[in-house]
Amino acid sequence: MLSMLAVMSGNIHIAAACLGAAIGVGIIGMKASEAVGRNPGASTKILVQALLSTAFAEGIVFFAIFLAGQ
Repeated sequence: MLSMLAVMSGNIHIAAACLGAAIGVGIIGMKASEAVGRNPGASTKILVQALLSTAFAEGIVFFAIFLAGQ
């Protein structure tokens, strides 16, 4: 019974991390496209910052998968 509870809590842990990362990536994309709409000349700088932020947001999922596997 205890091992089943541990597996379920690990799955919930990963699901919460994936949901948070998905929401974060969506907000990053929304704000980046809004910023490019306001200042098209800065689109390269905005793209770089958006890609870095997206990579960091998705990195959280990999940490959650690694921690749930232990």
